[in-house]
Amino acid sequence: MQRTPEQYDAIINMCRNLYEKKMSDYGSAWRILRLPSLTDQIYIKAQRIRSLQENAIRKVDEGERSEFIGIINYSIMALIQLEKGVADQPDLSLDQALTLFDVHTRQTKALMENKNHDYGEAWREMRVSSLTDLILQKLLRVKQIEDNKGKTLVSEGIAANYQDIVNYAVFALIHLNAHSKPENSK
Repeated sequence: MQRTPEQYDAIINMCRNLYEKKMSDYGSAWRILRLPSLTDQIYIKAQRIRSLQENAIRKVDEGERSEFIGIINYSIMALIQLEKGVADQPDLSLDQALTLFDVHTRQTKALMENKNHDYGEAWREMRVSSLTDLILQKLLRVKQIEDNKGKTLVSEGIAANYQDIVNYAVFALIHLNAHSKPENSK
């Protein structure tokens, strides 16, 4: 598995650091968001990435990296919401929120390691644009499952889709870190 576990951990640590800082600034205000609101927020970020990949002109000086980080953090928040349910008011301390973040990222990394074993790290041969498209596809699946009130006939549930989204975003960030210059440098 090449250096995937270490690369994965570095990306998650970067995301966790931002999550911790935002929790310090805003508290757990995100706990009031219903799942479709989180899904839509992730969708907006994925659409922006796709737009950045297709258009040469940018009017906001933020690139793909920050959007992929947002996708990871919002997806972890969605997994927490699935576990705990939506709150009427912010109800998590910083320590509680970080513990939940760690639990869900550990579970998601374990899923990645199992799939990497079976798929032979095929993602390493994929383009970042393909990973973006897969994230968008997963989001459309989540939206359909949400519209169906969570009922599926043969498909994996919402949590598995969010975990896949996290893993695809981590893979994209690993690719971006390996193959391009730092964000905001021209």
